[in-house]
Amino acid sequence: SNPNTSEFIQKVCEMEGAEDGVAFASGMGAVFGTFATFLEAGDHVLSARAIFGSTHTLFKNYFPKWNIQTTYFDTDQLDAVETAIQKNTKCIYVESPTNPGVEVIDLEKLGRIAKKHKLLFIVDNCFATPYLQNPIDFGADLVIHSATKLMDGQGRVLGGITVGKKDLIRQLYLFARNTGASLSPFNAWILSKSLETLAVRVDRHCESALELAKRLEAHPEIKWVKYPFLPSHPQHELAKKQMKQGGSIASFELKGGLKA
Repeated sequence: SNPNTSEFIQKVCEMEGAEDGVAFASGMGAVFGTFATFLEAGDHVLSARAIFGSTHTLFKNYFPKWNIQTTYFDTDQLDAVETAIQKNTKCIYVESPTNPGVEVIDLEKLGRIAKKHKLLFIVDNCFATPYLQNPIDFGADLVIHSATKLMDGQGRVLGGITVGKKDLIRQLYLFARNTGASLSPFNAWILSKSLETLAVRVDRHCESALELAKRLEAHPEIKWVKYPFLPSHPQHELAKKQMKQGGSIASFELKGGLKA
């Protein structure tokens, strides 16, 4: 614990509407630390199929060694989520928008399912940032960010943070303190200052990404484009409900694939 880290945590909590938080040395430090705190041998994770590659590697290569299993569901088939819940299911985990396909997931629907079955609902909010989206408003118990990306946004430092309910954060804090993936005071200071320009930077990111997506959509060599605030995005209306703007990332596919 140090004043710089406390200031950074407090700012993110205020932006997310969270009670408390824990800062980590990286985004994956926050992801792993969050899971390691609340999962035990024999538990089951229900996760969206579209997730960051390193998180998928945790589920596939490491958690099975500790007898923790994962079941994936498709982001557009949330009606199947309840049927996938097992007696040992501990949490539901998603990213929205997803990395890197920018699929948008109905957080409110998943929040209701998690509450009904008394499961932890954990959301990676990295691509949206707390400036554009607040998953706690839709039922999330814990929200994770890689602060390395948009929070810093300038390639200077690494960092991660998990925020949420105070009783859950207390448990996470004890894990982080005893396992060492702590955010350095200097990086915390950088990130705290970076948050002061987050709105200005993300506004410009969103403006540029939307314009780029429109131009790509009109290009004859592009098969499809996905950007949450394009009307053609499959979850466009949902994105407008959950997000203030469409974010900084667009995805697309070339007709015929990559040419040699």
